[in-house]
Amino acid sequence: MADDLRPRRSVLYMPAANARALEKARDIPADALIFDLEDAVAPDAKPTAREQAAEAVRSGTYGNKELTIRCNGLDTPWGADDLAVAGAAGPSAVVIPKVSGPEALAEVAKRLEAAGAPDHTKIWAMVETPVAMFNVRAIAGFERVNLLVMGTNDLAKELWPSWCWAGRCCCRTWPTLLAAREAGVAIVDGVYNDVRRRGSRPRPLAASSWASTARRSSTPARWSRPIGCGRRRSRSTTPRRVIAAFEEAVAVARGWPPSTAATIENLSWTTPGAPSPWPTPSLRWGGRARRRRTGSGPPPWR
Repeated sequence: MADDLRPRRSVLYMPAANARALEKARDIPADALIFDLEDAVAPDAKPTAREQAAEAVRSGTYGNKELTIRCNGLDTPWGADDLAVAGAAGPSAVVIPKVSGPEALAEVAKRLEAAGAPDHTKIWAMVETPVAMFNVRAIAGFERVNLLVMGTNDLAKELWPSWCWAGRCCCRTWPTLLAAREAGVAIVDGVYNDVRRRGSRPRPLAASSWASTARRSSTPARWSRPIGCGRRRSRSTTPRRVIAAFEEAVAVARGWPPSTAATIENLSWTTPGAPSPWPTPSLRWGGRARRRRTGSGPPPWR
């Protein structure tokens, strides 16, 4: 299918180390799939994930879905091998995290060519750092880039806000949208985090309201839940559930907590005693909950 005719209304991350997830992805009605080798995969599972992602791309069993592979960065021990295997597999694109500028993209393109990647294998550049925001016009204009991916979770972490909903930090992502329109490339919005409590409606509508091409999700629950908002759990219990789920995920070497109301990434976790602009999750969320109950402190949308 011609690239300019592809629908990209929904893009789903699938952990490439999980064979069951890759099998399930065949029947999920997402327009594009990202076989993830980065955040969703524990370090000791990276080689297995790499081979399974390449095999999935070559299988030809995913219908008309656009298949991509998210590689680890070249500044990690796995990035070079990821690009070599992904380039040889020939997906629609490789997704590159934390792109800083055109120089980094030139190195990625060079390695793809060395791996024998076909011309149709493009680059999806993730814009998720302040440096990338300043260089976004050059990133969007790079020859092999045909899509920008907003990394709103990472960007929110770098900006130190008291919230990370994409709809509320929309003004900080406008430069990326403008750069994409100027360069004539597509753009997809940040990942859908609130996968269980709120159903499938609120966040995708936020994506369409600021003219991005799609909303991304990191879990199939986004497609299986009925539309509408379910009963909300008390915010006072959420931090405890989050911490317990995160510790469980670490114990079994999973890429993310398996049973929380919102997807949580490693970047959101604060080790006690480590320097960070964030307090611990329980203090941060519990503090907001107390302010709402007592009426003290700033409004919750700040």
